[in-house]
Amino acid sequence: MQDEQELKRLIVEIGKRIWTRGYVAANDGNITAILNDRELLTTPTGVSKGFMTTDMIIKVDRKGKPISGNSKFRPSSEVMMHLEVYKTRPDVKAVVHAHPPYATSFAVAGIPLNKCVLPEAIIVIGSVPLAPYGLPSTMEIPDSIRELIKTADAVLLQNHGTLTLGSDVLNAYHKLETLEHTANIVWKAMQLGNVNVLSDNERDRLMTLRDKFNLPGRITSCDATPMPSSQKEPYDTPTAQESVSEQKIRQIAEQVLSKLEIRNTKS
Repeated sequence: MQDEQELKRLIVEIGKRIWTRGYVAANDGNITAILNDRELLTTPTGVSKGFMTTDMIIKVDRKGKPISGNSKFRPSSEVMMHLEVYKTRPDVKAVVHAHPPYATSFAVAGIPLNKCVLPEAIIVIGSVPLAPYGLPSTMEIPDSIRELIKTADAVLLQNHGTLTLGSDVLNAYHKLETLEHTANIVWKAMQLGNVNVLSDNERDRLMTLRDKFNLPGRITSCDATPMPSSQKEPYDTPTAQESVSEQKIRQIAEQVLSKLEIRNTKS
C-alpha cells in the first residue's frame, strides 16, 4: 500500500511537469494512480495541471465515486477511461492522459507511431496504436481503447491526445516523454524527406534486450517495413532542366540590385 500523501505529492509534481513541457494546455489532461485494492487518487476537473496542490487530489473508489477530498473539487469525467485501464490491466498502477503536440498531431492525422525508428522507443513503448475517435467524457473512449491496451502501454487517441500506462506515476509519465520525443523526431525526419526504419533483425535484437532488462508493462513489436517516404532518395540531384544557369543567376542578381538602387534613390 502506498503512502497517500506521498502519492499526492508525486501526482502534483507530474502535473507540473506535463504542464511545463507543454504536454497540456489550460485545464487539459488527467492523472490517476492506484492507492490500494479499493481506492485510487485522481486529479480534479477544471484545474490546470501546473497549478495543482495536494489538497485538490481526490480519492475515489473503483467506480469513480469520490470518497474523500476537498468538496470544491470533483473528479474529471474522463476518469472512466482510467478505470477501464485498471479493469483491463491489473498490472497497471498509474495512468497519464495528455495532449502533447507532436504525438497528438499524429493522432489527428490518423497515423499510428508503429515504425521501428528509435531504439529507446522500441524497447520502452514499442508500436503505438491509434484508438478510434470517441466522444470525450463518454464510454466511447473506454470502448475504443479496451482491446488496444491489452498489448500496449502507450496509445494515441484519434483527434484527442495520448494515454500512457505505468507501474507507477513516474513510469507512466516517462512513457509519455518517450512517446512525445519519438513523435517529435519522426515528424522532423519526415520534413527532411526520409525516415530510416530499422530492420526486423535490429528490432528483434532490441526486444531481446527488453526481455533481458525485465521491463514492466506490455508492448507490441514495431513495424520494420520502410515508410513510403523512404522509397526514394531524400535529396535528388537536380536534372539539367531543373538546374539554374550562371547567366540566369547573374540576371536575377542584377534585377535585385537594380530594385535596391531605385529604392535608395527614392529615399
